[in-house]
Amino acid sequence: MVLMEVVVNFLRNTGDNHSSGEIRSEQNAHRRQEDRKRILVAGGAGFLGSHLCERLLGAGHQVICIDNFSTGLRRNIEHLKRSNAFSVIAGDIAEPIDLDVDEIYNLAYSASPHYQADPIHTTKTCVIGSLNLLELAARRRARIFQASTPEAPREPNVQPQAESYWGNVNPFGTHSYDRGKRCAEAMFFDFRKTQVGIKIIRIFNTYGPRMRVDDGRIISNFIVQALKGENITIYGNGSRTRSFCFIDDLIDGFVRVMASSPSMTGPFNLGNPEEFTIDELAEQVVQLTGSRSKIIHRPLPINHPRQPRPDISLAMRELDWRPKVNLSAGLARTIRYFDGLLAGADQTLTEVV
Repeated sequence: MVLMEVVVNFLRNTGDNHSSGEIRSEQNAHRRQEDRKRILVAGGAGFLGSHLCERLLGAGHQVICIDNFSTGLRRNIEHLKRSNAFSVIAGDIAEPIDLDVDEIYNLAYSASPHYQADPIHTTKTCVIGSLNLLELAARRRARIFQASTPEAPREPNVQPQAESYWGNVNPFGTHSYDRGKRCAEAMFFDFRKTQVGIKIIRIFNTYGPRMRVDDGRIISNFIVQALKGENITIYGNGSRTRSFCFIDDLIDGFVRVMASSPSMTGPFNLGNPEEFTIDELAEQVVQLTGSRSKIIHRPLPINHPRQPRPDISLAMRELDWRPKVNLSAGLARTIRYFDGLLAGADQTLTEVV
């Protein structure tokens, strides 16, 4: 196929032979037992969570994934089940949970646009779910990590957006996800006063393999349209800019934040500050897929949210973290994933589990 020749040649020329689905076989087998942690990943079957589980297993830890599979996909973690250090709980963090763990990563939330289907449960997951995990951390004296959003302060009035920005919130809007995350951040800092070790990060636009076909993100939309030979739809004139962080870079940031000094609670911005216009992104997707898709422009919807660009100076200074994967390399790996996914015998836009 033309597509696979384009992508494979690009990866070969860039020296990128990484396979995101691989787990190094029982890595660090001789890791000192006292360094091996028992880690809970809430939302571990999702796009972000599955990559984090893979990274933690690769570091020699015991990993427990809890997911209600409302948006997380079983196929994302199927390859991880080969490891004796990996276990899965089909459950909802909105219900109380008690496990013996050393660390907790809270990535449990409905991905956009799915959170809008059940805004009440979205709020329960963000608020009650976070409370349940915080109480677990307090009982077990475990360090806990909260994956938050730059939209917790909501519509940005400043660019680039720093962690100190207080925000511009509409409490009566339709975004239960944003309001829930804002409340969760407040609870984390309240629990810190009771000596619970907390870490908070705010995730900016991230992409990569294992994104859902139907997640509504601009990169997945463009790639799927290009692979199907459909018109690539841009809302607006294409001059608006976005920044995009590849999944591997984000997960590296997660691990660095969790391992940082107890005094470094965050929030830390994690994202890629390099910006591209929407037209530039669409053109790269067309080029890398070898697609004949046309790029068309539609009117920008009313009240279309602005996307904040991250100020990552805090993470660079305190964590020695910065994105390393450029957009072309990340897109090539993401295209390869979606091409394989769409080539499946019976591929639908939503997966029933």
